[in-house]
Amino acid sequence: MSETRCVWPGVDPLYLAYHDTEWGVPEFDPRALYEKLVLDGFQAGLAWITILRKRENFRTAFDRFDPEKIASYTKRDIDRLLQNEGIVRSPAKIAAAIKGAQLWLEIQEKEPGGFQHFIWKHVDGRPQINHHRTGKVVPAQTEMSEALAKDLKQRGFNFCGPVIVYAFAQAVGMVNDHVITCFRHAECTKIAEMSGVKPRSIRRGR
Repeated sequence: MSETRCVWPGVDPLYLAYHDTEWGVPEFDPRALYEKLVLDGFQAGLAWITILRKRENFRTAFDRFDPEKIASYTKRDIDRLLQNEGIVRSPAKIAAAIKGAQLWLEIQEKEPGGFQHFIWKHVDGRPQINHHRTGKVVPAQTEMSEALAKDLKQRGFNFCGPVIVYAFAQAVGMVNDHVITCFRHAECTKIAEMSGVKPRSIRRGR
């Protein structure tokens, strides 16, 4: 008997694997948070599956998303990326990734708690567990994502509107938006409970 899942992954094996193993799992590693934020920025105007299919190409092209290396990229690196057919060759998005790495370094070095705290403070450091009965009522953005997007933009990040940021928050487990009938809702909730911080059930969806 197959397990009940959220509807959005469809039947694509790559999408299913992403849904079943990554989406909604709390991520606290600062480097990994930077990577996910950059990839969500590259997603702007595209489907996430497009980025997912190119993710390994992105990782190779961007030095495994090492912010210290990316922050020092030169015009030569930019030209190399623009010629790489395995990624999304957007000059604006590539520039945003480089600028984001420089901002990441600044936040990581100068702020208490670093980039992890900068991101997670918007949910008080606690994964928020939603209880949606259907994907139709899962929001595209929330007051939290609006506040986080504003914070990122004020720091100088680009491609970080509230919709993109909410997708990021879902991906890194700041919110658990698996529908309650999906087997991953309970699993991600348990992972959050084991992360050392008490998750918070914030609302009951319809």
